[in-house]
Amino acid sequence: MKRARGIKNLADGSRSRHFQGVHLAHLRLRDFRNYTRLDADFGPGFHLLLGNNAQGKTNILEAIYLLATLRSFRGVGGAQMIRHEAKGYFAGGNVVGGAVLKTSMGNPETIVTNPSPLPRLSGAREFAESDPMSASAIITRQGSREIKMYWSARERKLSLDGQPVRKLAEYLGVLRAVVFCTEDLQLVKGAARTRRRFLDLLLTQTSAAYLPLLQRYTVALRSRNALLKQPMPDERALESFSSELIKLGNELIRFRMELAPKLSPLARLAYRRISQDAEELRIEYLPSVKADFAVELAQVRNRERTYRSTLVGPHRDELQLLLNGKSAAQFGSEGQKRSLAIALKMAQAEYLTGIHSAPPVLLIDDVMGELDVKRRSGFLPLLERAHRSHGQVFMTATEENWPQELGKDLQRWEVTAGNLQKT
Repeated sequence: MKRARGIKNLADGSRSRHFQGVHLAHLRLRDFRNYTRLDADFGPGFHLLLGNNAQGKTNILEAIYLLATLRSFRGVGGAQMIRHEAKGYFAGGNVVGGAVLKTSMGNPETIVTNPSPLPRLSGAREFAESDPMSASAIITRQGSREIKMYWSARERKLSLDGQPVRKLAEYLGVLRAVVFCTEDLQLVKGAARTRRRFLDLLLTQTSAAYLPLLQRYTVALRSRNALLKQPMPDERALESFSSELIKLGNELIRFRMELAPKLSPLARLAYRRISQDAEELRIEYLPSVKADFAVELAQVRNRERTYRSTLVGPHRDELQLLLNGKSAAQFGSEGQKRSLAIALKMAQAEYLTGIHSAPPVLLIDDVMGELDVKRRSGFLPLLERAHRSHGQVFMTATEENWPQELGKDLQRWEVTAGNLQKT
């Protein structure tokens, strides 16, 4: 395992601090998708969820991703995740991982947590009455974080360690996850905003300053657009929001421009492995602002009055994907697009691992069954690295299409009609 950057010696000089992988130790669902009730304990390592279609395998991955990012990778809102005829859903979990204190002899200090059974509750009552641990455990001082989330049309709650979450930047990063799913094809085929969201998520996962910056920019953009829609906009107010937009936008562009050259070689290597050197991938970040944001915003002022919208800024940036110098979206085959989408997600996972010195949780939704043997072999190094680093991987498959070369050291789970059973 890589040592974390910025390691500090403790006061007595006899101890050192290092980092271990973060993993989801417990998942609790109530009225989520087709799960009326679910309580499951997971250790680090590989978890294979087996079952026929429409049994709830992907729903588990969706719940884990929701806890990590507060959004569904299926691109749906909270109402779509509520079980039929229920009023709301609850999703919660215990996340273990982080800094570990080790003595000079190399033995980690431990804390014994008392056994505490989970109450059988549903809905918002989970917040007030559930205990932080689902079973007795001996854990290192890497810490355990408890997440609780409740969503309904009238009530939405999110808490961390029993305290309401006030700032999302303080929450995101408790559990980092990268998902591989069929929806990833939109990274290649979809609109530019899909690729911007990909960059934004990765920056949010690696920089505490990025999300507040993005949120402030979004507020300024919406306010400015609202003014532009008025027949006679207040020029002083418009100028004020323009100044705010320029200041925040330049910072967003700087973050994205610094990320692109770091992400690009990781994606190129991943694609080369998957495609067996069939094509050369090039990624180019194309900011909407070419040189001076203030000047370019002023130059389009007349057009903005016509379109009643802000026409220049990082909200119009593009991440261009080229295969052998040609647009992958326009000229790539379906197989090339699928491989490219997977390569982008592999690059995301590799980048997070390098930044945090620990792998993110990998969520793989039947993607491997869609690849041929050659392309599948390019995926193996990422999984082997996760295995060596004691990371956590959740994979879904049917018995028929699971690649046998990945069938070692698996914890197998059977999913049937919203029930999860370890086999």
